[in-house]
Amino acid sequence: MEKFHGVDYYGIEELLSDEERMIRDAVRDWVEAEFLPVVTEHHRAGTFPVHLIPKLGELGVFGATLKGYGCAGLNHVAYGLIMQELERGDSGLRSAASVQSGLVMHPIHAYGSEAQKEAWLPLLATGAKVGCFGLTEPDHGSDPGSMKTRARRQGDAFVLSGTKLWITNGSIADVAVVWAKEDDGEIGGFLVERGTPGFSTLDIHGKFSMRASITSELSFQDCRIPLANKLPSVRGLRGPLGCLSQARYGIAWGAVGAAMACYDWALQYAQQRVQFGKPIASFQLVQQKLVWMLTEITKAQLLALQLGRLKDQGTARAQQISMAKMNNVQMALDTARMARDIMGAAGIVDEHPVIRHMLNLETVNTYEGTHDIHTLIIGRDITGLDGFGL
Repeated sequence: MEKFHGVDYYGIEELLSDEERMIRDAVRDWVEAEFLPVVTEHHRAGTFPVHLIPKLGELGVFGATLKGYGCAGLNHVAYGLIMQELERGDSGLRSAASVQSGLVMHPIHAYGSEAQKEAWLPLLATGAKVGCFGLTEPDHGSDPGSMKTRARRQGDAFVLSGTKLWITNGSIADVAVVWAKEDDGEIGGFLVERGTPGFSTLDIHGKFSMRASITSELSFQDCRIPLANKLPSVRGLRGPLGCLSQARYGIAWGAVGAAMACYDWALQYAQQRVQFGKPIASFQLVQQKLVWMLTEITKAQLLALQLGRLKDQGTARAQQISMAKMNNVQMALDTARMARDIMGAAGIVDEHPVIRHMLNLETVNTYEGTHDIHTLIIGRDITGLDGFGL
């Protein structure tokens, strides 16, 4: 297969600034050189290339939109393009960067004390430290307000008790941003450091999706943390939901990258695969699939780009982010399945990246809000009526 050259049918390239293109190309080249040569072995083994985390830090992808504390201070479109290129490599790679940026560094930057920011953000930005985000629980995913994890005030400490599940980077994290209910029932955010007595992790095995990614369970058994480890500037669900908006934004771009990779691979395969004496790309039904894929990718690119511009203007709404996440991930999953179909039997082996993307996208379609949950978020926004729990 030839090297990936990108998918740009509508001249969207011209809508990007020189800096945005330069950043995208730098990350694309890094993924080609450093990540793609090793992803297959990690996918097979069910491991994540942890040694690449500091290199991602050198690229400036962690907390890229944050200002100060060693962060790059890029605009949101540039950050989106970074996520696109990382997920073009693998959803697990984008997920690691997205968690570090949107779910760990963002809440520390937005809700943390100055001491917390100075202690953690520079180290997280370089990849010298890794973070994870503890919200989802075994029995509470789409309904985080019903969480059971508790943070009880005892003298000069909070005591955490509970379990979090499906946590990316959990077992390698130096710090976990954990959301728990306090004595008054309000949700608060807490920084729990690795090695704190009562805090343990357990990796989840047997995954058929996101195999080149670390997914863990976090357990807190009378885990005492200092009062200073509480995020002081947020109360209630607004905190974790604000983080999820940041992460969902990155996913909306990332999914486009996965779809671009699948389309590009399927197109080249169809041009080279000969049946009945001619390339299968010459057959009408194959062309129909390729045209559908390219059209939907183009629409998703424009959706993500305009969302990025809205974020840079400070006017993007959570419901708009939900639309982009919902649409683009579903588009990417359908694109991956269609690419697999075009490739026939070859599509199920990891000599080609399509089946890996297809399996990964099953998870991306579910996490950070399922397709159905985002549908209801948008439905409530346009009708004024709440469809949740009905």
